[in-house]
Amino acid sequence: MKTKELRQKSVGEGKEERRKVRREQCNLRMAAATGQSAKSDQSGKVRRNIARVKTVQGEQSRAAGNR
Repeated sequence: MKTKELRQKSVGEGKEERRKVRREQCNLRMAAATGQSAKSDQSGKVRRNIARVKTVQGEQSRAAGNR
């Protein structure tokens, strides 16, 4: 997901997106542990997506005055 799309979402939708990406990361870890991982590049992409979501959430919380 692109940063621009994340910024347009509400806080609740952002939290749901973060849960979704974390779940995807967990699934990739489990697949790698069992030797089923066919997409080795996906783990890096998921990690960057998590960072992107967390960055946008931090920006939104600072904009709202919540630290």
